[in-house]
Amino acid sequence: MYARRRRRYFALMAVCLVLFVSAWAFVRLWSVPAAIGMCVVAMVIPPVAAIVGNRREPDDRWWDEPPKDENEPPAERPGQRHGDGRRR
Repeated sequence: MYARRRRRYFALMAVCLVLFVSAWAFVRLWSVPAAIGMCVVAMVIPPVAAIVGNRREPDDRWWDEPPKDENEPPAERPGQRHGDGRRR
């Protein structure tokens, strides 16, 4: 569950760091366009890692909430503002 998502996140971030560091440490010596391409790929990985790290899995209990019924009206919280700006 949580540990599995964390491992995936850190694996993706490790790949990102390896790509970025290796691009400018030694790949640029052979090909600058390849190093730039590696940096572009490394730039895309952090948002993907955040999405993967926060994705809910089927066996997760998300916020300990039971599934909502479609016909049930939304619950009101104390102090919640309504459309006219008044508090109830």
